[in-house]
Amino acid sequence: MGELKLMKGNEALAEAAIRAGVDGYFGYPITPQSEVIEYLMAEKPYERTGMVVLQAESEVASINMLYGGGGTGKKVMTSSSSPGISLMQEGLSYLAGAEIPCVVANVVRGGPGLGDIQPAQSDYFQSVKGGGHGDYRLIVLAPASVQEMSDFVPLAFDLAFKYRTPALIISDGLIGQMMEKVELFDQIPRLTDEEVIKRHPWATNGKPVGGERRILTSLDLDPHRLESHNWHLQAKYKTIEENEVRFEMLHCEDAEYVIVAYGSSARIAQKSIQLAREKGIKVGLLRPITLWPFPKKPIDELTKSGIKGFLSVEMSAGQMIEDVKLVVEGRTKVEHFGRYGGVIHSPEQVLEALEQKIIGG
Repeated sequence: MGELKLMKGNEALAEAAIRAGVDGYFGYPITPQSEVIEYLMAEKPYERTGMVVLQAESEVASINMLYGGGGTGKKVMTSSSSPGISLMQEGLSYLAGAEIPCVVANVVRGGPGLGDIQPAQSDYFQSVKGGGHGDYRLIVLAPASVQEMSDFVPLAFDLAFKYRTPALIISDGLIGQMMEKVELFDQIPRLTDEEVIKRHPWATNGKPVGGERRILTSLDLDPHRLESHNWHLQAKYKTIEENEVRFEMLHCEDAEYVIVAYGSSARIAQKSIQLAREKGIKVGLLRPITLWPFPKKPIDELTKSGIKGFLSVEMSAGQMIEDVKLVVEGRTKVEHFGRYGGVIHSPEQVLEALEQKIIGG
């Protein structure tokens, strides 16, 4: 068993960054994720692993620092909360276009606008659909516990480098601030400069290679070359969809109804399912772990098995439900239940919504 600690979700994310062998963290404080950079500054990871921690002058600066650092093949990371992630959208599109791996964490708060500092899940469209411009995708992981806030950091880096694409961890103020026991993984050594060059031949190293400079850019003014690059990106995204879908199913073997929920909402839904089954209502839970690629196949299989209805439970006005409906294609009932603006639903409210909208609707 690894080292056990009682930690906030934000702290677990920060400690995981150190242990994952991250070379550089470039961030900017914003509630409810400020503990990430606070923890990193207090831990002095440069003395532990050589990791650089820098508070940028803005979120725009931090995402462009990821472009520079990630372009050299180094492990680089940032984190923010909803309005800050909005400021990073142009940079994320550039990173995706230039195929530069990095990890971004979004601890979502209520909106729109500045909103408040309470938990929400209303950044689904922004994160999963790609809030920036152009035809691109981000790999999106949705932790539902403090443990997963830790575990998903090395996983996100593995996926980002495997496919040369940005990966995003989407949490919320509830998981970011709550405290739970975490089993920390062992330290992953940082790569030397020589190892980085050997493993990532695509990366820039400041030197001409074969008489030609290595340039990583998303700019190409030739429409035919740019179209060819877009075909390449879409083929890569298809490969990710075929190989990297992650999800969890609970009590779906005999279920007549299924709740689809991720992150904090999935935790709450587990209690709702217990309450429902105590009343003789057979309910299961499908929890997407990757919001992109979305678990289309298991939802399709549940639909074919005769499920009477799906309830999409979100701390938003209904964003993930669109992806559920695209899979179900009208073959059975799909309804939404959500709370907005940083209000958290209760297990009893979820059960009441299931009874009213799906069972009795």
